[in-house]
Amino acid sequence: MGRFHDVPADNNTTEEESSPMNFQHSERVQDLQRQLTAFMDEHVYPNEHVFARQAKEQRWQSPTILETLKAKARDQGLWNLFMPDERYGPGLSNSEYAPLAEIMGRVFWAAEAFNCNAPDTGNMEVLLKYGTDAQRERWLTPLLAGEIRSAFAMTEPAVASSDATNVETSILPDGDDYVINGRKWFITNAMHERCEIFIVMGKSDPDNPNRHLQQTQILVPRDTPGLSVIRPLSTFGYFEEPGGHAEVLFENVRVPKENLLLGEGRGFEVAQGRLGPGRIHHCMRLIGAAQRALEMACQRVESREVFGRKLSQQGSVRESIAQMASKVEMCRLLTLRAAAKMDSDGTKEARDLIAMAKIMVPQMTSEVLDMAIQMHGAGGFTEDYFMAEAFNYARWCRMADGPDQVHMMALGKQVIGQYSN
Repeated sequence: MGRFHDVPADNNTTEEESSPMNFQHSERVQDLQRQLTAFMDEHVYPNEHVFARQAKEQRWQSPTILETLKAKARDQGLWNLFMPDERYGPGLSNSEYAPLAEIMGRVFWAAEAFNCNAPDTGNMEVLLKYGTDAQRERWLTPLLAGEIRSAFAMTEPAVASSDATNVETSILPDGDDYVINGRKWFITNAMHERCEIFIVMGKSDPDNPNRHLQQTQILVPRDTPGLSVIRPLSTFGYFEEPGGHAEVLFENVRVPKENLLLGEGRGFEVAQGRLGPGRIHHCMRLIGAAQRALEMACQRVESREVFGRKLSQQGSVRESIAQMASKVEMCRLLTLRAAAKMDSDGTKEARDLIAMAKIMVPQMTSEVLDMAIQMHGAGGFTEDYFMAEAFNYARWCRMADGPDQVHMMALGKQVIGQYSN
């Protein structure tokens, strides 16, 4: 996962003691790293500006260059790399997928070229884990093929959605249907012309004394009457075409009961099962953005002179580079440790490490990108470089899948409980 990933085990430790820190990737993963790196070098980096231009011109349509890259990636077997189920992908573990996600994360939009982009990855995992055979056939199959896009609708403008039990959208039974009413926003992918299915979270039993049994998740096709995409929402001025983030209104939206996911009152359970892997995937990709920023900063400071010396010879610049490298590596190891724990003990048992990564990696990436922008001068703010868009991604990742404060609150409680008894 980057150039510092080979950490040999200490010969004096047992296999159990050394395994969490032994990040030597298998030959299979190293082959995939080489293939993916070659693909990025040949097809993705040369087309970054082409994608940016076409995304603005074609807006909510999939850019032509992206469709070309998707076809090439699929032909090369670089497809659905995130999917642990061997029926639908290479069957990689979290630890095996991590270095590949890092490579993809070096370009904000690159993951979609390999059908590994959020929120589709999380939605596919939900359909695989909790969907019926009919639901998988109707929605999972075309998602795995990259033919359609999807959205996950939980966040609401009227309540603090960092506490998912606050959601007010109603999902109420009426005969053979459920009727949905509510307003959602910052719904990623909702603007995409190929977004055909929404996974919607709302309340079906608001009076249940157990706040975690009030919620339900249900599948809502895009063309269902009463579902309206109101407007695109920007983050720091970026609309992130073609998927975007949108405000969505549900007005008496009626869907059949067979669209229910897992069961009535089990929406919180589905959300928890979905968000763990999603959080760590964001961290994996952010490591790639931070690593690329570090590399570009090193190249920049070697190529520019100020006050008669190269920037790279200035003490303050060297200190910044040292901090950047150290922070990237610390967060890389933390992310790999969390992934290894997920593989060995499951997502629930790894929740403390996932929380640590979710807190620290977006913060670190924001800091590293900020320093890289500074070293690039005024150009760092422009679309000539990748840093500004990557900074936007890193910053909103501090809010996506739960804000920093919620993760710190939960993690602090766990740590206090662990050491105070």
